Amino acid sequence: MRHIIVAWGQGQVWGSKFPDLFQMMLPIPMLGLGTAGKDGTEAITPQQIAQGKGDSYLMALNAGINAFGKELYIRPFGEMNGYWNKYCAYTKSGRIKAGHQTSWFRKAFARVYLIVHGGSAAQIDAKLRSLGMPALSPDGDLPPNPPSLVHVVWNPQGFGDPDIPGNSAQAYWPGGAYVDLVGDDLYDIRGKAEWDAAEKLYKAHPGKPFSFPEWGLWGLDDPVFIKTMSDFLKTHARTVMAAYYESAEGSIFDLGSKPRSKVAYRALITPLGG
Repeated sequence: MRHIIVAWGQGQVWGSKFPDLFQMMLPIPMLGLGTAGKDGTEAITPQQIAQGKGDSYLMALNAGINAFGKELYIRPFGEMNGYWNKYCAYTKSGRIKAGHQTSWFRKAFARVYLIVHGGSAAQIDAKLRSLGMPALSPDGDLPPNPPSLVHVVWNPQGFGDPDIPGNSAQAYWPGGAYVDLVGDDLYDIRGKAEWDAAEKLYKAHPGKPFSFPEWGLWGLDDPVFIKTMSDFLKTHARTVMAAYYESAEGSIFDLGSKPRSKVAYRALITPLGG
């Protein structure tokens, strides 16, 4: 699996077009969506997405998925309850950001889900209106991309940052009809990993497959963490994907610089398909 997080507009108006981008992400692409533009500033808010102002970009993504025609993952707005992300509803100090409220986020996520999966305009528009959102703009049928082809990942952190009730993972939940699988990002930082939060998130959505779109060792060599992940994968049958972040040589996550963990990974994770 290759994981790339794109800026808003990338794949449509600049950079490699979506079908070409997916070809560069073989064998299994995982495309993360953000709301920053090419220059790093915020290009669109959750409210604007919910209001249909990003539909042309999402429609291009729908068409690119259909043209690619192979299994892939779409990860919209990962770690949405982390203040460092522009689409988070809260600042670091806990202040609510206008146009970013969790109510807008939930609608925006559902809109992404519906457009990515496509289908007839009549069906999509009816679902959008039932959620209090306008019809597609421009309106029209979209190529169908079934959940067997594209998996849309809802991926909060187990604990919000800031860790306040309004910024909990559940506050961003758009509803099971608009999520293909639940994800949690889990890192071993200074020898500590939030396994309890992962367990809680797993149990909170018993009807959904589970995943770790990002997991890794944050600059330390800790084979115990690798073993704990292996144990989790073996004992939590709904876990269908765990993507180590990142394999780039020289990064703080690189297993090549962590010999004991590398041995543990090959012995415990690789046989599971990783």
